[in-house]
Amino acid sequence: MSSKKFEGELWQRLVEEGASESALWAELLLPEPERSEQLSFSPLATPELALGIETIYEGYLVHYGRSRLFSQTDPNLALLLGDRLYARGLVHVSESGSVAVVADLATLLELCARLQAERKAGDGALWAAAVARLGEGGLSDAGNALLRSGEQEPLLRMARETAGRELVERALAIHAEQFRGLS
Repeated sequence: MSSKKFEGELWQRLVEEGASESALWAELLLPEPERSEQLSFSPLATPELALGIETIYEGYLVHYGRSRLFSQTDPNLALLLGDRLYARGLVHVSESGSVAVVADLATLLELCARLQAERKAGDGALWAAAVARLGEGGLSDAGNALLRSGEQEPLLRMARETAGRELVERALAIHAEQFRGLS
């Protein structure tokens, strides 16, 4: 299957599944021309985890950044939607049967929430390292070091060694775009 076809089917599935199970999801969905359907960090992992990763990442964007798919005009509804996206994405990821993958994503979300609460940079590096190494662990120490020192390079090195420089840089650029102009 071509990459574009895979991406199109992934976005279609994410939208259709959510809209069919949640009126809130359907209500907040942006019109198609306003959506940004670019895969972010999922290309750093295996394709079978892509839907779960992008769903979780979309929840993260709804909470902290600029959503690619949903209106965020009502902060209370956006909070509920973000939580629902997290949960739905974790359901997809858990279908892999790997407790280690789910644990790594939980660590990622916990570390990113701490970064956001402390208004510190580095969430892109955390996402890249976590997704590139899903199921391998080791994120907690590097993530806590980031929280203490602000040093992103160890996380970026982990991601690049696993997924390759080009994919990591592309993911980071897409991530940065979802936060551009937000404070």
